[in-house]
Amino acid sequence: MTESRTSLAPDTRRLDRLVGVSLRRAIDPDTATELSGRLGERQLIPDELLSIAGLGLDLDAEQRRLLAREEVASMLVAGIRFEAVLTAGFGLELAGRLDVTDARATYALIEVGEESRHSRLFAELVRQIGPTARDALDHRGLHVIDRVVTALIIQLPATFHTLVLGGEEIPDLLQQRASEHPDTDPHLAAVNRYHRSEEARHLAYARLRLREVWPTASTIDRWALRHLAPQVIGGIWDLLVQPGVYETVGLPGWSTWRAVRRHPERVSLRHRACRPVLEALLEAEVLRPGRIPSAWRRLCGVDRRGRPI
Repeated sequence: MTESRTSLAPDTRRLDRLVGVSLRRAIDPDTATELSGRLGERQLIPDELLSIAGLGLDLDAEQRRLLAREEVASMLVAGIRFEAVLTAGFGLELAGRLDVTDARATYALIEVGEESRHSRLFAELVRQIGPTARDALDHRGLHVIDRVVTALIIQLPATFHTLVLGGEEIPDLLQQRASEHPDTDPHLAAVNRYHRSEEARHLAYARLRLREVWPTASTIDRWALRHLAPQVIGGIWDLLVQPGVYETVGLPGWSTWRAVRRHPERVSLRHRACRPVLEALLEAEVLRPGRIPSAWRRLCGVDRRGRPI
């Protein structure tokens, strides 16, 4: 069902600006000089940016170098898979909910094109790294759950755009930290800066669309946004570095993953990454101070009013 163009009219100028900026600042990673380098052989990200930072594990220099490469590869693969879900959701909107002559359809197509370029670039980095970690999540039952949850989410507009915010804000913080650290591999830092510059516009579009679709959201969509979305966003965070990565340096996969997941430094970083999503929901009056659901409070480390604990 096509959304009413009358109800969407107030944000047309903002959308036109987003379209214009995206067209003017389009970067093709296949030809851009600043993205023409290759990853070096040294440690790609410094010790303090590894997921195990603060755990006090006794790893030598070569183990830390290998772990950094495997962690970066795991995050890149997670990014490719998330962008595939995003593309599926925009495709569904274009197929049935958006007026194809509207600026929203135009920007959705621009974003799909940009995400495709990001994924191609990420895939090239993964090829350069050559990760060896086994996929600890490669289980038939988990694949079925993933397909069912994904199919549900992309059909619920408010929940979908909330997940877009989560899937963009989380890597944004991690890439900011990596790109600003002097010991990050120069090519990886350049890729992170490029990705963040385009994702900033994608975040603006997701916030705009969330405000638009919320008033007509179904009961299922509203329930999923309040209770399912924070669980999925938490899962995105937890599985950026999947358990098999730790096994490549001789660590026990699942127990190390659980220790990382519970470590106060990692929990605090998750709070920082996810609070902008909650702030967007509060700004759009999707959630209200004093009535923030428990799942969102746990994800973001806040009280009922949205204040950090």
